[in-house]
Amino acid sequence: MDGSDAGRGNGAAENANGNDGGAPHAHARRILTGISSRSWEHPADRAALAALRKLPVFDEVLKTLFGFFGEKPIRLAFQANALRVSERQYGHIYERYRDIVETLDTEEYPLYVSQTPMANAGAYGMDQPFIILNSGTVLILNDDELSFILGHEVGHIMSGHVLYRTMMVLLIQLASLGFPIVGLAARAVLMGLLEWSRKSELSSDRAGLLSIQDADVAMSAMMKMAGGGTTSDLNLGEFVRQAEDYREGGDVADHVFKVLNLLGVTHPFWVLRLSEIRSWIESGEYDRIVAGEYPRRDDPDPSYRDDISSAAEAYAEEARSFIGSVRGAARRMGGSIRDNIRR
Repeated sequence: MDGSDAGRGNGAAENANGNDGGAPHAHARRILTGISSRSWEHPADRAALAALRKLPVFDEVLKTLFGFFGEKPIRLAFQANALRVSERQYGHIYERYRDIVETLDTEEYPLYVSQTPMANAGAYGMDQPFIILNSGTVLILNDDELSFILGHEVGHIMSGHVLYRTMMVLLIQLASLGFPIVGLAARAVLMGLLEWSRKSELSSDRAGLLSIQDADVAMSAMMKMAGGGTTSDLNLGEFVRQAEDYREGGDVADHVFKVLNLLGVTHPFWVLRLSEIRSWIESGEYDRIVAGEYPRRDDPDPSYRDDISSAAEAYAEEARSFIGSVRGAARRMGGSIRDNIRR
């Protein structure tokens, strides 16, 4: 599947800046009534969070952070330098946001736009979640692509990610300032949170796709978040090929460095996320959900054993993929060495 036939429907008409300015929606979306977040949650996301909760110091660090900050100061700190999105403020974004909320059949959480040039967004809070959309994201994405980002953040909230994401951001900020609250125990929790956070992004990318139901738009948003630019400057097919080259290419050292490069970051690289969303689509799971085959929120939860089993298989598949890539790289390097010797 390449960038020309990856999605459902056609993109909305755009102006010269790559922003459709609130153009009509490209195609009808299926309302996913009563959908459970389990529909899109990556098994590795659940496995990483389960492992994190088993850390002996996890509850202690969590309670310390809550006691130190509390809900209201955190909410005010995030919202102090941002504008609340409404019908009268960023109305075109609010219209798309209402569509996302309707499609995923959930409540409308407070949404803000912050004057921040870096293209990003986040869902935060403890008991009262909210979404912050950076102005840099608004500038580089058209309204359809913004819808994907909004659906991604709503997915974080529906999956119950915001408490741990907020905790991770606080620990990162405290660690950078050298606060004594961030000792060895908290650092162990932080490393666990970073591993989980990377997996949780894969889950929410799926939620973002389900909220707009257009794979080309989702991947176009990923492309622009990776490199900026406008639609006239970019080519989705090239980005898809770049993702394939990154995943499959390189020598043994390259594959090791790919793993090491992720250890200190909160998000996986965009090329990896694009590969993951394409794999999910090709598995048929996305089409089944859009067709109405998905778990509902009022369904009984599957057994804990089933959950752990699927999560273990996800990690095993990831390990097999990594080992296979390293072996392939080693064979290519060995063949290159033999050819040079023969010369």
